[in-house]
Amino acid sequence: MPFISKDWRSPGEEWVKTQEGWEKKKVLECTAQRYAAITNFNNSDQQKWSGEEGDKSSEEVARIPPHCHITIKCTREIAGFNGLSEAVRRLDFSSAVRDVRRFNYICALLELLLGGQKLTNLPGAAQKLLLSMLEQLADQVATSKQNLNALRALLAGVSALREAERRACWGRPLGSRALWGHHDTAIDRINHIANSIRIQEPGPEVVPKLHDLPEECIREILLRIADHRDLDAASSAWSVMGSVCSEQRVWRELVRFHFTPHQVDSARGDAEEVDYKKLFHQLRKLYGLREDARYAETLSLCRHCKCLFWRSLGHPCIADQCPEYRERLKEAGGPLPPHPVPPAAFLKFFSL
Repeated sequence: MPFISKDWRSPGEEWVKTQEGWEKKKVLECTAQRYAAITNFNNSDQQKWSGEEGDKSSEEVARIPPHCHITIKCTREIAGFNGLSEAVRRLDFSSAVRDVRRFNYICALLELLLGGQKLTNLPGAAQKLLLSMLEQLADQVATSKQNLNALRALLAGVSALREAERRACWGRPLGSRALWGHHDTAIDRINHIANSIRIQEPGPEVVPKLHDLPEECIREILLRIADHRDLDAASSAWSVMGSVCSEQRVWRELVRFHFTPHQVDSARGDAEEVDYKKLFHQLRKLYGLREDARYAETLSLCRHCKCLFWRSLGHPCIADQCPEYRERLKEAGGPLPPHPVPPAAFLKFFSL
């Protein structure tokens, strides 16, 4: 039986020096725009890049959308594993932090890693990379003056990470001293950025302000909020918002957004008059909230080439590149839609 995998005769990987250390050449192909100024490949290096794609120019490589192949199942014939740091680089999470559509997804991913202290179980390179992402996220929050609460929640996880550093194992902290020294320096920078954020009220030249908007506009804004915690915070911020948040219509739309008609009917029963705010919290305890409601965009898994990719950016798929495979898909009823991958499902690919 053939063994389709690399063995001791493999030539190995090619590595490139970047600002963040050494990285594989094949990983940089998805982040060429980010590393274009620091890789400094000469013409001969570009011709040797990837062998089969050696004739591509750097502009062509830079247009490759971020994507990452995932090993779903290992067998005797196909051996492999998924590396978190390589996936984070290939999917260009650092740039995703600056995208308003993907910001909440990155926050949820970091919250899972920091909240359960899974970060301490990762390799040192992955730990440094994720703390670097958190620092870039803090820079984005400081620049945009938005999502400050999300940053504070992540900093609470960072403080727990620092507590783990102080735990002794045979008289020494877990991990190497150099690694924890790097983490301490990074955490101090992140805390400094967070503490320096000051949100000021717009000056008198900025019109109209929120208080100048009519009640109808305030209602339309609140009807587009998908998180009940934001409604509670808005109701305590301003009397007009408090009056609008007490309306049944706002909570009715929130119930319809998060729950199916069958779920609503099962909890509502035969009651003619319904308090939709109480009904919402009852349904939330029974069924939970829609996870995709938190994210404007999530990662997707291609069912044909087993690649993770951002839906808005796309990816090079075998269904588009291979005419024979495309014909077989047409005979089978057409291509399958990609499967959404929430943050918790993303981490399962790496046995975390």
